[in-house]
Amino acid sequence: MPRAVVVLAEGFEEIEAITPIDVLRRAGVEVIAAGVAGRRVVGSHGIAVEADATLDEVPDDVDLVVLPGGMPGAENLGKSPGVRALVERLHAAGRRVAAICAAPAVALAGTSVLRGRRATCYPSFEERLGPEVTRSQERVVVDGPLVTSRGPGTALEFSLALVEQLVSPAEAERLRKGMLV
Repeated sequence: MPRAVVVLAEGFEEIEAITPIDVLRRAGVEVIAAGVAGRRVVGSHGIAVEADATLDEVPDDVDLVVLPGGMPGAENLGKSPGVRALVERLHAAGRRVAAICAAPAVALAGTSVLRGRRATCYPSFEERLGPEVTRSQERVVVDGPLVTSRGPGTALEFSLALVEQLVSPAEAERLRKGMLV
């Protein structure tokens, strides 16, 4: 069974975190919601979530790391040495990295993950993607092991793209039909 971790930092965008957790679990993926600074994490709209684990409890053998956006959540992800180390470790091992909204430009900034890739993010953060990134305005961009998306309104498409990559296109299609997407 594939394993994924969705990293939650204070101020995360709730839709962009809960939607991938839900959709990936529907697909049979073992998902660990991991809090950066503890198990209780409050989103950007005041919704408190109890994470399954703390970041330092995340096992090394996960297949995917998902970074939600939201402010200041994306900035808090980017400031975390633990998040950066996890992302770099998974990327170096050829595993998948996914980020949505501000997270591709903010949380992945300065990592090797974006270098030479196509990516998208929330429109007002596009300039922060850097010169080594081919910017796209598509709602979801899959470029090798990197999956990026635009924002809250694309969270379901983003999540289904993760299922396609981690499980199968057939499973993503089954979920699309079952959830009336």
